[in-house]
Amino acid sequence: MNYNKVKKIGLLAGDAGVFYLSLYLTLLLRYWPKPIDELWQSHLAPFSVIFAVWLLIFYISNLYDLNLAANNIAFFKSTGRSLAVGGLLAILFFYLTPEISIAPKRNLFIFILVFAVIFYLWRQFFNWSLKAYLPKNNIAFIGLNSQVKELIEEFQAKPHLGFTPTFIIDEGSDQEEFKGIKIFNKIGDLPELIKEQKVVTLVLSSNSSQSDNLRSILFQCLPLKINYISLPNFYESISGKIPVEMINQTWFLENLNEGGRFWFDFVKNLYDFALALTILILTIILWPIIGLIIKITSAGPIFFKQTRVGKNNLTFTIIKFRTMTVANNDHAPTRKQDQRVTKFGLLLRKTRIDELPQVVNILKSEMSFVGPRPERPELIKDLEKNIPFYQERTLVKPGITGWDQVSGEYHSPSQEDTLKKLQYDLFYIKNRSIYLDLSIILKTIATILSRRGV
Repeated sequence: MNYNKVKKIGLLAGDAGVFYLSLYLTLLLRYWPKPIDELWQSHLAPFSVIFAVWLLIFYISNLYDLNLAANNIAFFKSTGRSLAVGGLLAILFFYLTPEISIAPKRNLFIFILVFAVIFYLWRQFFNWSLKAYLPKNNIAFIGLNSQVKELIEEFQAKPHLGFTPTFIIDEGSDQEEFKGIKIFNKIGDLPELIKEQKVVTLVLSSNSSQSDNLRSILFQCLPLKINYISLPNFYESISGKIPVEMINQTWFLENLNEGGRFWFDFVKNLYDFALALTILILTIILWPIIGLIIKITSAGPIFFKQTRVGKNNLTFTIIKFRTMTVANNDHAPTRKQDQRVTKFGLLLRKTRIDELPQVVNILKSEMSFVGPRPERPELIKDLEKNIPFYQERTLVKPGITGWDQVSGEYHSPSQEDTLKKLQYDLFYIKNRSIYLDLSIILKTIATILSRRGV
């Protein structure tokens, strides 16, 4: 939403300002009382390169995700990792670029300390100002379901997001409140409640076209100058997921404009092929070594091959380095802490090296780097019976990584978790772009480097 985009831009601009302020204070502390004008000029250009790289590291570490930017434990861990990686890259940059006249050993160390303190204070101020001074987006909900409950809990836990739930209208409900939010059962009370609670946005979980009374009441509220938004769209903008239970075939017709994707598909196929070929050439020398270790550590073939479903429901054979034992393997979907995974296989999975042979699938145009993960045909047949629109995830090529894989959530093969994965997959299919692909690839790299791979 535009409101959140403004906050993210403000966050980014503030971080950039903190970088330069920290550099200035570092030079002041290091060389006081000498004048620092010349020093500032000599440090400005090389440190600007470092700052650009650090901002990129901050981005892939989710430090511009408003859900994470809340000064909680996850935020401090991500910040610590980002500073460590950024510091190492800065050292490499200065020592591998001898033409730069400065060698800021002590300066860099002082800078990181100064920046860490100012960055923490700036982020504290940012979140405090969001809660204390920036205008709140008072919202109300028409209808109560699991998605509305999830959003209310999210906004109450994270007030810096800027949304304040005020009331719920759920006709026929005998509930009086949910999480302290009052529930009214008469839609006719809506205009007065909007005025009383100063509502800015009204989220509709009910379809106004199916109720003459609701449509009439909403029409009466037009002079109140409020924003109307459907729950599926609002839920998507907040969570990065599509609420599968709330959409129908019309949603796909309205949101999946596949005819306008020609240039995106052309560019995507181009960089998929070029990147896959580059990776194959650079890593092919390692394949025999990996294969030898797989053979030594467990009996069985080097490669794992299995039939998967690709774009437009066409099957293909996926290729990966084998990470599981062959003996007593029932080939059931992978479970968390699966005992069938070998010690070397676990390392391959953590680093995603087991996925390396899939560059062959990409070169054969069966897969892409980014897209929904491909499933086995027999599993899809069962899932289609219980999960609506599961088949629609095959509208695009499957990928080595995807929006679900960088969501930060572990999803088991259970039906409940498969539904969650589908929500992320549909979000990607609807919103796919070069920018989103690049974002997913960068966040996947961050996941690999932090050893959070699955």
